[in-house]
Amino acid sequence: MLTWSGGGLLAILVIAVVVLLNFDWNSIKPWISTRVSESTGRHFDIRGDLSLTWHAPQGAQGGWRDWIPWPRLNAKDVIFGNPDWATEPTMAQARQVTFSVSPLALLRHDIVIPSLALDEPRLFLQRAKDGRNNWTFQSSGKASAWRLDLQRLILSKGSLHLVDVIKRADIRAQIDTLGGDGSDYRIGWKVAGTFNGEPVSGNGRAGSVLSLREQKAKYPIDATVHIGKTTIDAEGTLTEPTKLGVLDLRLKLSGVSMAQLYPIIHVVLPETPPFSTEGHLQGALNDLGGDWRYEKFSGKVGSSDLSGSLYFKARKPRPLLEGTVESSYLNFKDLAPLVGADSEKSKEQRNAKVDQPKDKALPVETFKTDRLASIDADVQFTGRKIVREKQLPIDHLVTRIQLQDGELTLAPLKFGIAGGNLVSNLKILGKSKPMKAELKLTARHLKLKQMFPTVKEMQASLGEINGEAALSATGNSVAALLGSSDGEIRAVINQGTVSKLLLEEMGLNIGTIIATKLFGDKQVQINCAVNDFKVENGTMQTRAFVIDTQDATIYVNGQINLAKEQLALEIRPDSKGMRLISLRSPLYVKGSFKHPDVGVDKGVLAAKAGGAIALGVLAPVASALIPLINVGPGEKSECGSLLAQAGEKPVAAAPNAGEQASGR
Repeated sequence: MLTWSGGGLLAILVIAVVVLLNFDWNSIKPWISTRVSESTGRHFDIRGDLSLTWHAPQGAQGGWRDWIPWPRLNAKDVIFGNPDWATEPTMAQARQVTFSVSPLALLRHDIVIPSLALDEPRLFLQRAKDGRNNWTFQSSGKASAWRLDLQRLILSKGSLHLVDVIKRADIRAQIDTLGGDGSDYRIGWKVAGTFNGEPVSGNGRAGSVLSLREQKAKYPIDATVHIGKTTIDAEGTLTEPTKLGVLDLRLKLSGVSMAQLYPIIHVVLPETPPFSTEGHLQGALNDLGGDWRYEKFSGKVGSSDLSGSLYFKARKPRPLLEGTVESSYLNFKDLAPLVGADSEKSKEQRNAKVDQPKDKALPVETFKTDRLASIDADVQFTGRKIVREKQLPIDHLVTRIQLQDGELTLAPLKFGIAGGNLVSNLKILGKSKPMKAELKLTARHLKLKQMFPTVKEMQASLGEINGEAALSATGNSVAALLGSSDGEIRAVINQGTVSKLLLEEMGLNIGTIIATKLFGDKQVQINCAVNDFKVENGTMQTRAFVIDTQDATIYVNGQINLAKEQLALEIRPDSKGMRLISLRSPLYVKGSFKHPDVGVDKGVLAAKAGGAIALGVLAPVASALIPLINVGPGEKSECGSLLAQAGEKPVAAAPNAGEQASGR
């Protein structure tokens, strides 16, 4: 009896094996298609032959499970559909698909596929204007009882087409199998298309097996991509690709301006000269954008160096960028693109969409204020050594850049310059239309001989500059801001020198002409120079402007119109014994900033009022200027004495001064 029972069981097993081996698996294609469609919410179809082989499962399943063979299905001409809203009916198509299925998992309504190999796949990815994408699977109708668990993906030759309306991207990629070279790279790829209106091209390598489940499995990546004039080089690994769990890359970035990285990385960066950086990028993507660390990067911006670490944290309502950035050698001209003051060639290189008018000196390029509200920031910047043409020695620059809900502040913005310091607080309200700006600035103990170290005539000078300014303005460019500014500007120069040669080397063309007409070409000692301007609606009006030299006392009166870039100044010299004709007549300065006109008003003789007029001019503003005179114990200040006298009481002009001024 037992013999018959054992024989019967063996016969049944043999029959079962024979049936399975000879079974027409194409007959169950509809069942497979239905199960996959239910679990993904997409149309799925196997249009070619379906065959089956058996193999032992990879890895120990535990106990008796290791004795159960797994079916390996091979399907030809497989298609996987798109959602109804997509512009293409098919999301994926492959010449051949090979995959294994866990038979026991099917009893739990789980389709567990340890590996999926795709031969000549063609993939179409799309994101619509409303944010919907076809790579996020959602079942249509009621929830399916079946769940898909895909663990590994193996790729060979194929293609990819990405259409993203939000990013304005239309990119195609070709994938091909690489020959064995001993590395982990098994497939190569090339891309071409457009992104944000810019041409895209690139190539790279990657591994052939992409683990979608194992958290410790590292997928190698090596890529070079060009987007417009920006180049991205990345080499490293990706783990847990279904969530972009960990990216660990050596990342290089280069381009014509850091501002052009915004469409790619969504981080607000300033306009700069051509740049290149290299650093270590680590991070993980999440629903808000991900958390990223770009650490120990170094590079060049124009002729300046740059290094530091930046941290990007996704959060609501805005992401946050934090970090520290340093420059050991910062060339002043590399800061020009920040305010649109760079050359026409530089503007063309970074695709600036504005032409600077030939007759305008102030930059008219508009700031991208709409980007300021996209991110918050708190970055410490240090420039350890700053240089510029003409050898102006700015020792260092330190500032803290803070961006909060569209409000940008640089506080404090500190320069060490010429043995002194310049400290300012700048606030920009980017959400205002047009934007609003506020500036407060103080300059203390700027030594004249250190400001111009290459000018030998300055090395004997003991003079220094103290000044301060407070301005508020509205506008989306430097020209618009200055043209609408309100506030005041004042400065004091104590014990300086002036000459035609000096002014030429400083590049002050107006000053060169004035100095030549007043003094000829010689070195002249400045005892004191003070100025006080009231700024209203972009017009600087002199409240006091006096220069006291060894040869003459010079009075300046008039306006500087920042909105129209026009000069309207009158300069009246009072000779101290010189007999030069130019010192008997006033000078005028008029015309535009770009084309100033300086000449002698021969129809009017200068007033001979002596020190009385100087005190009369300075009296109303002496109390405001006296704080700028800050000498040490035992030191004498010519400006201090002059302002102290003017501040004691109002001083009337000399008798008949008006008649002399009218040329009588």
